[in-house]
Amino acid sequence: MTPITPTSDLPGTDIGVLIPVSVYFDDLDPMRMLHNSRYAVLVDRAWNTLWMGRGVGGDQGLQGDGFQVIKSFDIVFDFPLTELGEHAVHLWMERLGRTSATAGYRVCSADGKTTYAHGTRTVVRLDPATLAPAKWSERVHEIARTLGLPQDQG
Repeated sequence: MTPITPTSDLPGTDIGVLIPVSVYFDDLDPMRMLHNSRYAVLVDRAWNTLWMGRGVGGDQGLQGDGFQVIKSFDIVFDFPLTELGEHAVHLWMERLGRTSATAGYRVCSADGKTTYAHGTRTVVRLDPATLAPAKWSERVHEIARTLGLPQDQG
């Protein structure tokens, strides 16, 4: 598994983590830029890497706190991503409610210095049997605090 890098060594990024992601030829549009829909895929893959790397969601990523759906995904495109290969997604927590969580992200260069897009992603944890919103575990609260969640929320 690719290591998760704390972002505190990067200028202006004193919270969160930098998760390596790969961009492949089929992720590009006809103008050889990362297709707009692929940004969300990279962010989702980065969150999956983070959660599973910290033991959330079980082997399949869908158990307990891993059983969640996206409520909203907001994005601002800053600079075209045109290079194949290794890049990163910088992730941090902005808000953790009883059943939902909002995180900030940046799709960026592997070293974190160039931002291609940024935004927020809100998820809701669900009970797999009823599909009703379900309360986050204390483990998620612990992880959220390591990702920059303000102390009064975690």
